[in-house]
Amino acid sequence: MGPVEKAVREDVEALGDLVGVEPSLTELAHRLAREVDRLPSEDTKLLPQLSRELRQTLGQLLEGRAADDDDDGLGDLASPE
Repeated sequence: MGPVEKAVREDVEALGDLVGVEPSLTELAHRLAREVDRLPSEDTKLLPQLSRELRQTLGQLLEGRAADDDDDGLGDLASPE
């Protein structure tokens, strides 16, 4: 396991339990990170594309979490009804 894959695995592990599509996105992130680590150092053609895809995948994971963080469990207390 290379350094990028190791870091991605640690970051995802810190998220805790995965729900919905998060397991699938996680597997995709692991695969992309593995491919980044496997690139020969002199082959930089694919690195920008793989990096962009990895960032987008991780962003989707975090985006779903950000929506959950906004829910304080109090429901819609501001509603007069």
